[in-house]
Amino acid sequence: MKAIVYHNYGSPDVLQCEEIEKPTAADNEVLIKVRAASVNPLDWHSMRGKPYFVRIMTGLRKPKVTRPGVDVAGQVEAVGKNVTQFKPGDEVFGACRGTFAEYVCAIEDRLSLKPANISFEDAAAVPVAAISALQGLRDKGRISPGQKVLVDGASGGVGTFAIQIAKSFGAEVTAVCSTRKVDTARSIGADHVIDYTREDFTKSGERYDLILAANAHHSIFDYRRALSRDGVYVIVGGGGIQMLQAMLLGPLLSLIGSKKMRLCSAKIKEKDLALLKDLLEAGKVVPVIDRRYPFSGAAEALGYLGEGHAKGKVVITVEHYNDT
Repeated sequence: MKAIVYHNYGSPDVLQCEEIEKPTAADNEVLIKVRAASVNPLDWHSMRGKPYFVRIMTGLRKPKVTRPGVDVAGQVEAVGKNVTQFKPGDEVFGACRGTFAEYVCAIEDRLSLKPANISFEDAAAVPVAAISALQGLRDKGRISPGQKVLVDGASGGVGTFAIQIAKSFGAEVTAVCSTRKVDTARSIGADHVIDYTREDFTKSGERYDLILAANAHHSIFDYRRALSRDGVYVIVGGGGIQMLQAMLLGPLLSLIGSKKMRLCSAKIKEKDLALLKDLLEAGKVVPVIDRRYPFSGAAEALGYLGEGHAKGKVVITVEHYNDT
């Protein structure tokens, strides 16, 4: 089968399409014929090996994991002997490693049946970004109806899902994005939209019960200032400095007063995929896809994501070259 691989850190030019052995499902795994995958900042940072502290996990000199892609949507081709929830022919979505490929194996409890009312491309856009938004808002942010919630970085993959999920919880949502993405934020349900090129919400005097930084640009102290008395700040993405601040200063600042500063790292769980499936079927969450690329355009897709201007998600459609 064909798969996208890289053996050295660098720009998207390091990506190659290679012929590798088709995987076989383990006892608790599902073999999936991939129909679509989507690109995440995780793929971009892992490929580049930057910021450098990520190499602690990915390999100091060369990448330990050489196949990009986490999100997947496709058709079940075979199941391991202990799998009970899926059968060959089922359409599924979820997460596993190396999804820029014709076939992948995924653990059963990291998959869910694909909603019948959405495409494979739409389903592939969901897992990492939507679960990051859901767990950031619900688990770390303790979102509740009527709260004033601000989503910073509201036009990216996590941000577009965060707006819709926060609305499904009954929150009043303010979206922060650039001028050309204001209409997108409004179209998916934001009650208020702040154009960050014209206004700095951290200096406006407005206070929020929950701030979800889907792409943190401000310092942790700026976000803290914009919180209400018992407010919660949750970071789910951003530059190296902002992430380090959240890791090192967040726990300390949370001990001072009643404001809480938290870091969210998404964990793919079957129950959360099932919840998202319900929201997708009900039309309460609609994936926002900026661009779609063919399998042969994986490097271009990653390059576009790395520019930082995508509205919503970037999706790769996987062709099966040996299909008859």
